[in-house]
Parts: sequence; C-alpha cells; structure tokens
Amino acid sequence: MKKKIIISAVVILGLTLFAFSPPADRFFEIAKNLEIFSSLFKEVNALYVDDTNPNRMVRHGIDAMLSSLDPYTNYIPEDEIEDYRTLNTGQYGGIGASTINLGNRIVVNMVFENYPAYKNGLKIGDEIVRINDIDLSKISVDESNRLMKGQVGTSVKISVKRLNHPTLIDLEFKREKIRINSVPYFGMIPNSDVGFIQLTEFTNECSKELKKGIHSLKDQGAKKLILDLRGNPGGHLNEAVEICNFFIPKGKLVVATKGKSEQREYETQNNPLDETIPLIVLINRGSASASEIVAGTLQDYDRAVIMGEKSYGKGLVQMGKPFIYNSYIKITTAKYYTPSGRCIQVLDYSHRRPDGSVGAVPDSIKKEFKTSHGRSVFDGGGIEPDIVYDNTNSSELATALVRQGYIFDYATRYAAAHASIAPPKNFSLTASEYQAFVSWVNTQKLVYQTKVESDLNELRDIAGREQYLPIIQEQVNDIQKNITNIHKEDFTTYQDLIKSALEQEIVARYYLERGAAEYTISHNAEVSKAVEAINNTSLAKKILGTP
Repeated sequence: MKKKIIISAVVILGLTLFAFSPPADRFFEIAKNLEIFSSLFKEVNALYVDDTNPNRMVRHGIDAMLSSLDPYTNYIPEDEIEDYRTLNTGQYGGIGASTINLGNRIVVNMVFENYPAYKNGLKIGDEIVRINDIDLSKISVDESNRLMKGQVGTSVKISVKRLNHPTLIDLEFKREKIRINSVPYFGMIPNSDVGFIQLTEFTNECSKELKKGIHSLKDQGAKKLILDLRGNPGGHLNEAVEICNFFIPKGKLVVATKGKSEQREYETQNNPLDETIPLIVLINRGSASASEIVAGTLQDYDRAVIMGEKSYGKGLVQMGKPFIYNSYIKITTAKYYTPSGRCIQVLDYSHRRPDGSVGAVPDSIKKEFKTSHGRSVFDGGGIEPDIVYDNTNSSELATALVRQGYIFDYATRYAAAHASIAPPKNFSLTASEYQAFVSWVNTQKLVYQTKVESDLNELRDIAGREQYLPIIQEQVNDIQKNITNIHKEDFTTYQDLIKSALEQEIVARYYLERGAAEYTISHNAEVSKAVEAINNTSLAKKILGTP
C-alpha cells in the first residue's frame, strides 16, 4: 500500500516536470526525479531519529507539490471522497442537517425541511455531544462530520445538549439521500412585478431547479428578474452554460476553454426561456468561476445589467478523474474565455514571485474587449459590475459577535422563550429586545479589537523599538482613552448591522433556510437598489447601449 502511494505521488511529480521541460529532456528529468524522490523517502524512513508516518509524509509531499501550481489542482484521498462528491453533486447520504464549530462545540446551524433531522426533532442550536456513542470532544471536526454521513438506509444515533433541558437528548435517524437545494429562495418583491431568485452553488442539475423557480415567478406575474449570485463559488461549467441559455438564443457562444491538451467551445443548445425579460445579476467578491461565466456572458451580450462588487476572478477550468485506490485527482487543464474573448483570471500562478507568492495580473497588460453593443470590458480582473455597490457597512464588533457565537447563542435563547414570531419579511426586534441582547452580551467574555486599536498597538510597538515612545506616550494614552470611550457606544453606532444579523438568525429558528433567505431579501439594501435599477428603464438602456 505504501509503495503504491509513493508511486502515485512521484507519477504526479513526473507529469508536472514533464509539462515544463523541453521534449528531449523530459523523460530523463522524470526518471531522475522519481529516483531522487524514492531514494530520499527510503533513507528518511530508515534513518530518521523518530518513527515516521509514510502516508502522512507522502500526502504532505503531494500537497506541497500541487500547491506550487494553483489552489485548484488537488489530490483527494479515499477518506475525503464523500465530502468532495457532496460539494460537486449536492447529494449525500445523511440526515439533512448542517453543523458549525463554535469554540469547542459542534452545534446544529441548519435543519432542512422534510428530511430525517427535521422529522425527528433535531433543532437549530442543539449541541451534538455524541454520535453513535463516540464522544465528539475526542475527535476532530472533520471526523465528526463524516460520522453524520453514511450509506442511505443506515441508522445513526446522536446525543444532543439542548438549552433548558437538564439531560442529554438521544435521537436516532435513518439516513436518506440528501440533496442540497441550490435555489434556497425565490419569490416576488412585494408590491412589484419583479421576481427575485437566489442561486448559491452550481451543483449538478441546479439549472433545473433554477428553471422551475423562473417558471414559478413568471406564473406569479414576474415581468422583470433579479438573479442573485452573491457568494456563489461556482461549480459545474455545463450548468453555467444551461443557465445562460435561459436568457440568450440557441447557437450562441457562452464560454471557450483553452489549454495545452485541447480547446473547446460551449454554445447554447436550446431555445431560451425568455430572451427579453429585463434582468439584473447581483455579484460580489465571493462570486467565482461558473458565477463569473454567467455574469460575464450576459454582460458580453448586453443581456443583463451586472450589479454589486467586482467578482473573485477565477478563470481556471479543472478536470476531475478517478485515481488509484479509490482516490480522485482534480487538475487545472485550461482557462476559460467569455464570448468577447476575455479571461477574468485575476491571479497569475504561472509567474510567481521569488518568495513563492502570487500577484494579480498587472493593469498595464490587461486587454480591452467589446460587448455586443460596443461597450468596453477588460480581462484579468474578475467581472466589473455595470453598477457598483460597494458594501462597506461593517464593523469589528458585528464580526466578533458572529464569529464567537454570541449572535447564534442568543437566537437560540430567544427561540426557547418565544413560541412564535412574525413572518420573516415583517419580523423585527423591539428596542427593548435589542437592549436585552446588549445586556446579555455584556455579561459574556466578548473580545474584539477595531482596526484603529490594532494600528495604535502597532504604532506603540514601532515607537518603542525606535525609542520614540517616551516622546509620544501621552498622546498615545489620550488616543487610547478616546477609543475606549467610543467603544462604549459601539452597540448603538452599529445597531442596525448587529440587529439585522440577530434577526436573521432568529428567523432561521422558526422558518429555517427559506425564511432566513426571505428575511435577507426583505431587509437587504443591495436588493432594494437592484429593484430601483430594474424599474428604471432608461438607466438599463443607457448602461446596455440599447436603442
């Protein structure tokens, strides 16, 4: 087994070297480096002062080798295959619940309707203590996640700690085939003819889910459409092609992939669902890969107004294939290009700096391309939105409340004390309820530091090293006092931001995933701006260059 793992590692190493050497020298380089790797591996295992773990050593070697290429070329061993398949297919054998790690606790953060977890009484906020009598405090988070999954039809026993319940609650579930819903929400914007639809991942057959949502919205009277791709990391390229085909005619180029081994063009194969419906696509810095194909293609054809933040900038295509011993490899084989000819890849992995870091494509070599109506678009930097909405409304306090679990835990406490709440679009905490949350947080051990404080600490350190601190100590102390006083007002200054995050978490306790999405849509400033823009016909025509 160890021998074959070594062979698989050095084969990958050899193939990597093969790609970058002149043809006459490559076979010699492969043979030489295979021999070096094998000999070194044997010597270290024979002579190193402590016992070594051959599997771990080879895995580290593989990971280090592939990381020198790009983050998307990966080796997936057998014990990680299920997690990989879940990400790519949106399907797995489980109970229909997701968990997060809060400190030393594994807690349920979502229960999906009509699956075993929902039917058998698991609740958001439950802390999972044991799975099949295995104490989770003694295993890793990844191991605990794998224990939840398994073959369809098998049983799993879970012991949970629930707020206001004195003893552990034992629950048993029979695993089912779980399908992650890539379209968690679609609905009509109140008092309008605008339909809104959210796509969170490009999983297998997500286009079918999106198609159903669009048909439903049109049946409800939608005359305009907002497609939300914010935070969508991408996925299957073919699904992106299908989704573009909903809005552009048959026979149109969607994306071209160009690599060393092959070049391929992907065109629309069907008649569109609606070639004329006004369309806005929302993106942000978390929109990547297939999301950028959809946004970039619709932008190139002047078919949609793109709104939000500049996208992530991933223009690389991966090929996945089964590997030896039930493992899997995923290799970057090409770059993709939108119909105008631009590649939106932002980081240049082929030209690393001397320290190994990767830089963005310089503005000086970015090329200009034209959309169907002659608008200028550029490559090498993600998708630039037509309407920029830079969401800078953030605070270190709000971030700390989320990351340290105080928003989550208080939502659990609130739900335990309230049998029901208003529908998501109408729910709002009263002033006294918000103050109750603030009072509770003040009894906890919240720790956070603003950017100003971290900069002040850095100034103090530098001044100390350069012997200037005694000179400016009084001024530094005055600034620190002012910051401390300002801190006391943070819960008021950032009330809207904190209150919204808490309300969304509370809504999820009662209305689950769809309710949380509906709340967000009803209270999101960017969605409101998109509604204003899509209702402004002259603005869309001006942006798209439409007569």
